[in-house]
Amino acid sequence: MMKPLYNRLAVFLLLPVILTACATGGAYWVPPPPSGPSPQALALLSETPIPTLLPEIPETVPAVTDSPTDTSAAQYQVDLSPTATPTGTIPDDAPILYTVQAADTLPVVAVRFGVHPAEIAAADGSELPETAFLDPGKLLIIPRRLANTTSPEHLIPDSDVVFSPSAVDFDVHAYVEQAAGKLSTYHDWLRSTGSTSGADVVLRVATENSINPRLLLSLLEYQSGWVYGQPDSGLKERYPLGKIDSSKEGLYNQLVWAVNQISTGYYSYREGRLTEIRFPDGVTARLAPDLNAGTAAIQYFFAQIYQGQEWLDALDPETGFPAVHERMFGNPWERALTVEPLFPPGITQPDLILPFTRNWQWSFTGGPHGAWEHEGAFAALDFAPGSSQSGCVKSNAWVTAAASGLVVRSGNGVVVIDLDGDGREQTGWVLLYLHIAAQDRIAAGTFVDAGQPIGHPSCEGGFSTGTHVHIARKYNGEWIPAAGPIPFNLGGWVAHPGDGAYKGTLTRGDKTVTACTCSSAATLIVRTDDDP
Repeated sequence: MMKPLYNRLAVFLLLPVILTACATGGAYWVPPPPSGPSPQALALLSETPIPTLLPEIPETVPAVTDSPTDTSAAQYQVDLSPTATPTGTIPDDAPILYTVQAADTLPVVAVRFGVHPAEIAAADGSELPETAFLDPGKLLIIPRRLANTTSPEHLIPDSDVVFSPSAVDFDVHAYVEQAAGKLSTYHDWLRSTGSTSGADVVLRVATENSINPRLLLSLLEYQSGWVYGQPDSGLKERYPLGKIDSSKEGLYNQLVWAVNQISTGYYSYREGRLTEIRFPDGVTARLAPDLNAGTAAIQYFFAQIYQGQEWLDALDPETGFPAVHERMFGNPWERALTVEPLFPPGITQPDLILPFTRNWQWSFTGGPHGAWEHEGAFAALDFAPGSSQSGCVKSNAWVTAAASGLVVRSGNGVVVIDLDGDGREQTGWVLLYLHIAAQDRIAAGTFVDAGQPIGHPSCEGGFSTGTHVHIARKYNGEWIPAAGPIPFNLGGWVAHPGDGAYKGTLTRGDKTVTACTCSSAATLIVRTDDDP
């Protein structure tokens, strides 16, 4: 296996103490105009290695094998010679040849590489779409502007980060029981389900957030040895994923924190909202522009708890987390070959209608925001029924199916409709509804037609300050941004971003509805007899 590049790229770009946060408006806004590289101060990380040992995993688990590496690493070499004022160098000014990845768009690629969209050209001379998905595998020519980034080596495929088709047949309970570690005997007390087994906790968090359960198990094993053994310290017992915070004690709280970090890294990088990571000591590092979203998520996750050499060790393909993941579940790149790209060329949204009955007044209360947890993909929209009272009040209004499909999950305020009808929410198009009241909620296993009632809006499930419904889309397990290249289109009403989470508009022709919890006239929307 190729020696990891992290020891050769262990240099981070130091920025002023006051860091400009990523834009909450998402990836599809106009990027900054082109500019040359600015003066940069560099800091060398300690070269003293901190040993990272692989856990004792039975021989029946597949051994570590070579994973694909990114051969473009030489483009991001830095000068590590001991000078009084270390400076980054770009080997030459030749343009970069970049191969388009699934879900790439021209604006996002430009943001990652620090250039303007107009400076990017297709190698075959074809015209590039301004906002639509680019075809995976297409070769782009991009000006060389960046140096001193994190390693561009791809460590884990996207399909092993999101709950993708590659995991539809993975049995969490059987794996945990066979591993026979602490997780197999652990129980957590959850308000909604009472005493809940460790495997059920992992599966619940994975399903709700659409994060691959294999990833959660390998992180647990790497961080604390919970899957195949027993934690060797009190801290690992209480904080199995390494986040030392009394408010995040226990398996469930640790997993929820972890999927928030993973989702933030994955979707913020995917959507162009994240171009650098900040370590606990305040040091920042520019993310390599040609990472896949899965690797960006892992780099971001470990940057929340480690820094310096510990962070490098966690990402080492031979001895760090990627090696543990591969030993536990086999070569992830081989699995990826059967399901990626997760977004095939030419993907379009199926026809959807407004998710409520006709001639009932609703308000558009939430523009693009987090699909499940507050962070991650801005994939959801919120609607609230007309009411003479505010807050969490009972409503007789009906939420309806925006498209025909099979209800594959119903409970805890959630209804999930699988539009391809195969019964798996990890494949194809899926709609998620949140805050659906238990009373009259449609049962799992029911086939619904577009426009058929599925339940009443409420505050049930998750956190809510007022009765409403939250709706989001997934494709092959990945959340689809509500205002991205494939924007939410509900009966001709198309979602557009605002200047932050929950902001934005719906437009149809010359009509515009603006998201606001104020329920003003500008927020009102009705599905009329003339609507689909």
